[in-house]
Amino acid sequence: MRSLLRSKIHLATVTEANVDYVGSITIDRDLIDAVGLWVGEKVLVVSATTGARLETYVIEGESGSGIIGINGAAAHLINAGEKVIIMGFELTEKPVEPKAILCDKNNGISRFLTEEAGQLITADS
Repeated sequence: MRSLLRSKIHLATVTEANVDYVGSITIDRDLIDAVGLWVGEKVLVVSATTGARLETYVIEGESGSGIIGINGAAAHLINAGEKVIIMGFELTEKPVEPKAILCDKNNGISRFLTEEAGQLITADS
């Protein structure tokens, strides 16, 4: 079995960081649906601003809200205003066609992306 990228939200802006929350990452429902994540799914979150990396799980945010909320202890590592990459993986024996999006400045979907041989290729949405 191999762990392959299945879902990617690229360069979303963290809208809030709440260290007092129980934990997890809150993601706008539209973004969750666009890349095929599940509520409760484990994700890898990487700050493109600082390089911090952490694993947590997905909580559904309001559709159309643009929310990317870093909650609990993770808020010590990633702060509001940082750009993040959120990735979900799949254990499989077969290749996976990942769903990836690039976010605009309001965490809307700027466009769908594909990655081939280390090159980022934009695809029409």
